[in-house]
Amino acid sequence: MNTGGRLIAGSHNRNEFVLINADENARIRSVQELRGQTCEICRDEIELSVDGEPFVACNECAFPVCRPCYEYERREGNQACPQCKTRYKRIKGSPRVENDEEEDDVDDIDNEFEYGNNGIGFDQVSEGVSVSRRHHSGFPQSDLDSAPPGSQIPLLTYGDEDIEISSDRHALIVPPSLSGHGSRVHPVSLADPTIAAHPRPMVPQKDLAVYGYGSVAWKDRMEEWKRKQNENFQVVKHEGDPDFEDGDDIPMMDEGRQPLSRKIPIKSSKINPYRMLIVLRLVILSLFFHYRILHPVKDAYALWLISVICEIWFAVSWVLDQFPKWYPIERETYLDRLSLRYEKEGKPSELSPVDVFVSTVDPLKEPPLITANTVLSILAVDYPVDKVACYVSDDGAAMLTFEALSETAEFARKWVPFCKKYCIEPRAPEWYFCHKMDYLKNKVHPAFVRERRAMKRDYEEFKVKINALVATAQKVPEEGWTMQDGTPWPGNSVRDHPGMIQVFLGSDGVRDVENNVLPRLVYVSREKRPGFDHHKKAGAMNSLIRVSGVLSNAPYLLNVDCDHYINNSKALREAMCFMMDPQSGKKICYVQFPQRFDGIDRHDRYSNRNVVFFDINMKGLDGLQGPIYVGTGCVFRRQALYGFDAPKKKKAPRKTCNCWPKWCFLCCGSRKNRKAKTLAAADKKKKNREASKQIHALENIEEGPVTKEQSSEAMQLKLEKKFGQSPVFVASARMQNGGMARNASPACLLKEAIQVISCGYEDKTEWGKEIGWIYGSVTEDILTGFKMHSHGWRSVYCTPKLPAFKGSAPINLSDRLHQVLRWALGSVEIFLSRHCPIWYGYGGGLKWLERLSYINSVVYPWTSLPLIVYCSLPAICLLTGKFIVPEISNYASILFMALFSSIAVTGILEMQWGKVGIDDWWRNEQFWVIGGVSAHLFALFQGLLKVLAGVDTNFTVTSKAADDGEFSDLYLFKWTSLLIPPTTLLIINVIGIVVGISDAISNGYDSWGPLFGRLFFALWVVIHLYPFLKGLLGKQDRMPTIIVVWSILLASILTLLWVRVNPFVAKGGPVLEICGLDCL
Repeated sequence: MNTGGRLIAGSHNRNEFVLINADENARIRSVQELRGQTCEICRDEIELSVDGEPFVACNECAFPVCRPCYEYERREGNQACPQCKTRYKRIKGSPRVENDEEEDDVDDIDNEFEYGNNGIGFDQVSEGVSVSRRHHSGFPQSDLDSAPPGSQIPLLTYGDEDIEISSDRHALIVPPSLSGHGSRVHPVSLADPTIAAHPRPMVPQKDLAVYGYGSVAWKDRMEEWKRKQNENFQVVKHEGDPDFEDGDDIPMMDEGRQPLSRKIPIKSSKINPYRMLIVLRLVILSLFFHYRILHPVKDAYALWLISVICEIWFAVSWVLDQFPKWYPIERETYLDRLSLRYEKEGKPSELSPVDVFVSTVDPLKEPPLITANTVLSILAVDYPVDKVACYVSDDGAAMLTFEALSETAEFARKWVPFCKKYCIEPRAPEWYFCHKMDYLKNKVHPAFVRERRAMKRDYEEFKVKINALVATAQKVPEEGWTMQDGTPWPGNSVRDHPGMIQVFLGSDGVRDVENNVLPRLVYVSREKRPGFDHHKKAGAMNSLIRVSGVLSNAPYLLNVDCDHYINNSKALREAMCFMMDPQSGKKICYVQFPQRFDGIDRHDRYSNRNVVFFDINMKGLDGLQGPIYVGTGCVFRRQALYGFDAPKKKKAPRKTCNCWPKWCFLCCGSRKNRKAKTLAAADKKKKNREASKQIHALENIEEGPVTKEQSSEAMQLKLEKKFGQSPVFVASARMQNGGMARNASPACLLKEAIQVISCGYEDKTEWGKEIGWIYGSVTEDILTGFKMHSHGWRSVYCTPKLPAFKGSAPINLSDRLHQVLRWALGSVEIFLSRHCPIWYGYGGGLKWLERLSYINSVVYPWTSLPLIVYCSLPAICLLTGKFIVPEISNYASILFMALFSSIAVTGILEMQWGKVGIDDWWRNEQFWVIGGVSAHLFALFQGLLKVLAGVDTNFTVTSKAADDGEFSDLYLFKWTSLLIPPTTLLIINVIGIVVGISDAISNGYDSWGPLFGRLFFALWVVIHLYPFLKGLLGKQDRMPTIIVVWSILLASILTLLWVRVNPFVAKGGPVLEICGLDCL
């Protein structure tokens, strides 16, 4: 170790050292190199222990952790050091926890059983320091107590040098810090300045100038440190919050330094039986296929072979769906800690800015009133107004949307202050005023009642204006729309118009009715020209990324559909608890919220809520690398959307030991060989890189040295090739934490924003390939999330108690099937593209179980082929009298019963840990069959035609129904070709059931035994398709329709039985027997 002429003092056993400079140059270098020791969890300064020394949590590796984090880890965590995983021992001054070892040498009865106090105040630190000084300084206690009150002990602190003290009056004490190899500096104990004591230097006659250059801090230094400590320990009162009673004050240093969120694993009593059952089900499946393959049905070999192939595919599909749910978790956020950390009293908020994206296309299909409510809920969100910007993408360039947004901005001047003044939920006025709630609950102030009634009248007037705009837009003039000054509306031609940007709110002078600043509201309609591929929603979202990067450049983005309003005003804060966490937040690319819906009937016959997916599958993925992106309700990190790799965690150097005998390493020979090969390959790559560098160096020698300006120009050209020809946007993309250029004028920024939404901007760039929303599929959400996970990022699933977002879902059968068709078509496109997770993304950061989930998300439409064949087999078996299973033995009966039991119990356990009701689970099973034999099948053929043959086929829908009161759309019948396959399956299975029962009645008692298996098979299909049948014919308040249909069905069965049986004539002719009675 090169000391540079410095004196070294320390202890090898305690892994600590102190450096004292001896020469001027070495002293200056040490001050610049070494820094203060901070906690690696909360980034706060590590305080002193009760003995007056810096607090050390782990005696094995000295990993820097402050006392509050240490006690929180012992009380709530796994009680182990984050670095070396050694169990924490109890330190003097800390309360005892479960499984602590008995320590005879520690006498700390006063603090051993105190569980209420988690932090250490400044007074406690000072008291501990003074007590330590009295016991260990070697001076009598009476002398210390009798010291004059004005005298103080000269103190040595560990910060920067004091500029008020000359360079010749310092003694250097190196500040505590971690070296590259885990060693730490051991500081000298501090004394309490409030304790009066005589100056007692060890060598009184020595001049301080002899010590040389250093950083001795005196009274002013100590007062500054004390002030900072008092600020950290200030108490925050929760005024006006009903959840906190009087006296519930939280010390900032204790709560503000804790993690902002935590994982809540599923209880072992629930998850362990679930995992054991999955393994057991795999064993049963292997035995089942062993029996099925070795026992073919010779008289129905074709049916048997087809059924076995289908069953094998179903088993593979089950494995792809099941194993990503192996590690389900839940999460909990701490919004109060977020406020304590980033919103300190009397200081500007340090919360990160967020840009919110809302996308809409056709205002006639997506009502402007719905979009307006979504925008109003965003503008009124519980977040600093100067850190929220809302961008609305109008991909249809409709003047109706533009005018509706103008009216929305005007109404927001009244609505936003009303929401924030009375903390109402939800903050979308349509749903706030229509909910049946006691709006006087906890708000009995007369002013609220008065203002609420006035606000409701204002909202009704606002609705009248929006509806009037919709009515006017129904009749478009032949020459197109014009603006108020007579100029033509630029978007009169939907497929050929320039880019448009309008800032409605957020500019100077636009404030609410209470003269408060409002969040920014921007209207964006990208340029469209014939001959360009605009990439639908993905292209619109990429345009919003670039516009926001030029105008606001927030480091985080939230995207919502126009019909998904913010139901929980603290949704952004929930996401920031993950994104802004100092430790775990750096690798998170997005926070996905579940989708919840309004306006769905209580039975949810078509599984619109999709509860099984959002409450079971997504929680399972959250325990792996994170949930998939579902297209809405997602908060992104801008840098992740820009295609950057996730930050890699530096691995600690492996510990080696040479004390083992040589024979211990014989068993590790293969591992050493593999490691040697890996190191050899790495060395080879390194040599190739060095050779490449040498070649470039020779070229530079020939062409002349590369200047700093040339290097900067090369980097700029590289970024422009990646992000496009916009210097302003390229500069914003290089800002990791967001932010804007200081001297840019609004006019120049708007001009640049118009450029980045032009048609040709993305040409010869990486937009849609590696940056932003990825092109190539109508389900751009799955592809975009997959690309980010492949770069090593992870995502988080946030499920607050109050749903963060709510939207509307298509609840009639035809619209629901078309929605599923679009999702399945996107999966087929991904499967047939180069981004298919089966062969793409290896060597990156994608975990193998996460890959299985992505494979399942693109493979599931192919299940429609075996599913429709398998659902046809029962009818064929009933009509032909054959069956896919031979005569069942006792062993086969046990296998079948075990298989069906494992399926049922697996579902029950999933419902238990996922907190899903049996109705939702059963509706999901039914619609899996309905969608599989209809929408998935059509998506498969449509995707094959589109990708392989270039034929784009669309299926049209024709409406044939009228209004029918509440949930009228539920009974709206729209004929579509998607209804043909399930209708056919229903008809043939019902006919098969009728024929099978008729044949059994006709042939006698012996034929009922083989019939039960076929009937069970056919009834399984009919029961799963029952919601489909009810959607075709059912009415919630018109049951006679169902009765009539079933009556006709039963009449047909009885008629067939009558014709088949003919009870008046026996089969062999009339049978004459002597009755034995003498009638004469």
